Amino acid sequence: METRRLQVLVELARLGSMRAVADVLGTTTSTVSQQIAALARDLGTALIEPHGRLVRLTPAGRRLAEHAVTILAAVEAAQHDLSPGAEPNGTLRIAGFATAIRAYLLPVVTELATSHPRVRVLIREHEPAEALALLAEDATDLALTYDYNLAPAAEDPTLRATALWTARWGLGVPADADVRTGTTPKVFARFDAHDWIVNSRNTADETVIRTLASMVGFSPRITHQADSLDLVQGMIAAGLGVGLLPLGTDTFPGVRLVPLTAPDVRLRAYAVARHGRLNWPPLAVTTELLRRRSAAAAVVVGGGADHDGWEGR
Repeated sequence: METRRLQVLVELARLGSMRAVADVLGTTTSTVSQQIAALARDLGTALIEPHGRLVRLTPAGRRLAEHAVTILAAVEAAQHDLSPGAEPNGTLRIAGFATAIRAYLLPVVTELATSHPRVRVLIREHEPAEALALLAEDATDLALTYDYNLAPAAEDPTLRATALWTARWGLGVPADADVRTGTTPKVFARFDAHDWIVNSRNTADETVIRTLASMVGFSPRITHQADSLDLVQGMIAAGLGVGLLPLGTDTFPGVRLVPLTAPDVRLRAYAVARHGRLNWPPLAVTTELLRRRSAAAAVVVGGGADHDGWEGR
């Protein structure tokens, strides 16, 4: 049932003449007649009947015209609500990793409560692969994800990723470890015989570790997995192994954070949405606020593109 045909019917109910409807809509009486006839075929019932030299609506036609007024008003409201320039309104579902939620999204949600109170945000904590799967299933509207410069995520032409921030990572080792700062391969070579700790819900950091280890000719012994960076530090302090940690982290007693350079290791955070949703006002305004907060945090940290000081993945 086309809304254009409903509009013709509403005007006919209001004006009572096909010629008058044609004049108002800037078309011909023949077109008006064709639109009413097509609408009648769609519904399987007569909508008009002869009335002297004119026509009038049948009882079914009058009833449909009443419905059409409501339908057209709802369509107009939906178009206004969803247009790029509309006031953001609706429920936005976001899935993302813990640090992005804690350090960036929660302050944005607080800001939205004041600036755009008609936007409601639903949050789910997920690692990137999990969040992207939810996005593919249309179970979330926005995914906050990350990859590493040494383990870039595969591009998906159906998705649009907005870059948020980057953070340099180092190697967390026991505080008493005999290691000097130097290039990344030299640092890794010092721990070729150690156990290694990786993320339990994402494989990107393991890919980075294996890539760097291969540069100095060894295969790292991956023995422990943990989702929480606090737990990774606890394992390192307990002598269970070594693992990647973001620079700027407040280290636990018994943990030392060694910078990695040449090559460096950088985590890159993104806000990812499906292409068909990019102009939806709640999604657009939230993504922009996340981008601005990321840019502001980078300036506060030191004027560069990085933002360190993570509390978790």
